[in-house]
Amino acid sequence: MSLIERLREYAEHETPTGAVDALNAFADRLVLRYGELGGTARRVPAPTGDHVVADFPGRGPRAGDAPLLFLGHHDTVWPIGQLEQMPWREEDGVIHGPGVFDMKGGLVVLETALEQVADQDHRPVRVIVTADEEVGSPSARELVTAESAGVVAAFGLEPPHPNGDLKTSRRGSTRVRIEVTGREAHAALDTSSGVSAIDELVDQLIAVRALVSEYDEVLCNVGTIAGGGRTNVVPGRASAELGFRFVDPETERAVLDAVTGLQAAREHAVLNIQVISSRPAWQTSAAVDELLAKVASAGRSVGQKVGGAAASGAADTNLTGWLGVPTLDGLGPLGKGAHAVHEQVIAATLAERVALVAAIITTI
Repeated sequence: MSLIERLREYAEHETPTGAVDALNAFADRLVLRYGELGGTARRVPAPTGDHVVADFPGRGPRAGDAPLLFLGHHDTVWPIGQLEQMPWREEDGVIHGPGVFDMKGGLVVLETALEQVADQDHRPVRVIVTADEEVGSPSARELVTAESAGVVAAFGLEPPHPNGDLKTSRRGSTRVRIEVTGREAHAALDTSSGVSAIDELVDQLIAVRALVSEYDEVLCNVGTIAGGGRTNVVPGRASAELGFRFVDPETERAVLDAVTGLQAAREHAVLNIQVISSRPAWQTSAAVDELLAKVASAGRSVGQKVGGAAASGAADTNLTGWLGVPTLDGLGPLGKGAHAVHEQVIAATLAERVALVAAIITTI
């Protein structure tokens, strides 16, 4: 099966985050495929969909070396049925479809590279494919932490920068949920008995905005708001989910301590503030620079120029980078439209990325 045929097969198997049956069926595909390629693969149970871990033995004099780790995910942001609005199609060298860029293209790149190096000398390779990356990998954090122990370097299969550069650091990313419990009452006849959860939530969001404004490089997005029911009832419940982005761990800790320590502005209003998921900031280092130099050398061996730059988005590589494992991300094919209806990859870059990943496996 060709690269493009397999990518189509993967894209047409829709796998939204949280769709347990669909994710587990895709995990079975991966376990089977990794077994065909000579790896030992297993599903790691999780309530929202199983993760996959695979180990591929080294070959030749480097068989006993520490492994390389590759990180991917098989969940997407798209619901079941998105193919009706975003059907697979290939036009003018561009492939369109849900998940082709983020990040089933990266999964296909890796397995094809593993197939190509099967008869060449290389160190062992470990692969982790998570099932809830798009919501911060809350069920996979311990798995990634455990499986990254002892590896020599980690590589992410997420999309690269638009020019093809790899990602050498990532902002920390944390999701916080603010829940407010107030007291319902008739909005006209018994107003004084009511405690508006919505009013309290609005005030808390204003407080968060003021807090964030004290830091130059902190991003905050209020992603969802819910609450209330009728205009003649003082609302008794309201909630919001916020996404924060941080450049460094110190600022992350300071902001999250302040946010989770917020106090209700109204008597009898009750706040419940929870961190739903958290990816620590991954900062570049001399070890990352050294790894990038090695990858650039591997790229030159296959006629490619490889660069690197910091990235704003977060992924599972945040964790390996934060843990001190030399890490690079962005080995997926070039394209655009992550999380957008125009999601696409440039078909020719699939084979280019395969060549680069194969060179990484056999030279680093």
